[in-house]
Amino acid sequence: MLPRKTDQARTALQAHRAPLDMRQRRLLILCDGQRDLAALTALIGPETPAMVIQLVQAGYLLTTPEATPSATGPATAADAGVPINIPPASPERRRSLAAARIYLLGILEMQRHPQAATLLRGLQLSRSDGDVVLAMQSALLALPTLTSVGYAERVRERLLEVMPTEHGNPFGAVAA
Repeated sequence: MLPRKTDQARTALQAHRAPLDMRQRRLLILCDGQRDLAALTALIGPETPAMVIQLVQAGYLLTTPEATPSATGPATAADAGVPINIPPASPERRRSLAAARIYLLGILEMQRHPQAATLLRGLQLSRSDGDVVLAMQSALLALPTLTSVGYAERVRERLLEVMPTEHGNPFGAVAA
């Protein structure tokens, strides 16, 4: 299955006011029709298949079968449109520097500003954890000048939700 965004998802990502939590937004950003469910699960976590089903049912994602011989297996209940009871995600969420980086890359990609493109390239080229944290801090400092202060603060808060605690301290002082 290759999930991809619908027009409703693109609108929700641009509006920043859709009823999506940070993990759902991150998943929508990554669903480009090129990554299969296994790749998305490796990036987001084990609750990814359930989130994909929820987003499909909400109209944010469309799924297309992969063009591989293994795609001819039996259809699942989700493919048939049968409602599935999904247990809620556990309140304890994983923290990951890679996930935080992916989230911030997605945010910077949505900005239509040359400075955002520069910050995006800097974050993409950062390799060590220290360089990644510095690039993220630079992006968070610049975000209020690229967008609204309130939006920049929401991005900072969501980033803190997923940042490992040992890396999260530098971001507490970045309040816009």
